[in-house]
Amino acid sequence: MLLKSLVSLCVLAVAALAVPAQEKRVHHHGDLSERPHDDAHGFQYDHEAFLGKEEAKTFDQLTPDESKDKLAKIVERIDTDQDGYVSHAELHSWIRHRQRRYIQENVDKHWKDYDKNQDGKIAWDEYKNTTYGYYLGEEFDDVDDKETYKSMLKRDERRFRTADRDGDRIATREEFTAFLHPEEYDYMRDVVVQETVEDIDKNGDGKINIDEYIGDMFIPEDGESEPDWVHTERKHFSEFRDANKDGYLDAAEVANWVLPGEVDHADNEAKHLIHETDTNKDQKITKQEILANWNMFVGSQATNYGEDLTRRHDEL
Repeated sequence: MLLKSLVSLCVLAVAALAVPAQEKRVHHHGDLSERPHDDAHGFQYDHEAFLGKEEAKTFDQLTPDESKDKLAKIVERIDTDQDGYVSHAELHSWIRHRQRRYIQENVDKHWKDYDKNQDGKIAWDEYKNTTYGYYLGEEFDDVDDKETYKSMLKRDERRFRTADRDGDRIATREEFTAFLHPEEYDYMRDVVVQETVEDIDKNGDGKINIDEYIGDMFIPEDGESEPDWVHTERKHFSEFRDANKDGYLDAAEVANWVLPGEVDHADNEAKHLIHETDTNKDQKITKQEILANWNMFVGSQATNYGEDLTRRHDEL
């Protein structure tokens, strides 16, 4: 009984220390928030884009007056030339800065777990032993789904080797950032595409057919009909994603799907925020214009409560 309990605890430890699933798999292009971008039902997408995901949570705990006061100070930081206006370029630069900060904070959090000898680098053995060490000598025999863990280890090693540009099996902070966030690095594109295909390609033919594509997003319950968004995705597959019209997505087509380099979400969000708040349409916004629309940029206890009410109403 004690042995079983210890094994269970070790399985949980592996799950906790392994790179989180959402970081192992880049399912779509790097958007600014996982929230739907629908202003009619709240501004959570805009909050996370403007502040970063973690900072947006802190604003949700503030009173409206506290949120507005902090926002006013942020506006002064965004206005780098101190001309009294926030231009598109300044807002674009700010949003990109917040997103990069989220990535660095995420790397910092994981760094402490893996840099065991505190030498400012993470060797493959440090990562492997911290994540899988209990099982390595037993070939995962104590794990119910040992093939999954073997696959995780193989996949982690492949990604680590790709991120490790000098091949010394030791990751610098930049290389470890590429390991955790491969979608941010051009030289990691191939491994991102390979992992995406492996996750979705259920029959192992190295390509993604329409059923695999839809099945990765939607699995109907008994008697459930497909919602409209699934029909839209089917259309996207056949009309846009399957460029050569052979009924499959190959590696190049998957790359265009999950890593469309021409999409600049920070640029789009900057344009959106200016369009919605620029009352005199001079293509730049003042602190007064921003504070008059403060709840589009930041949340508070009040906006968070209001969005909860809206969400519950929609569910009813």
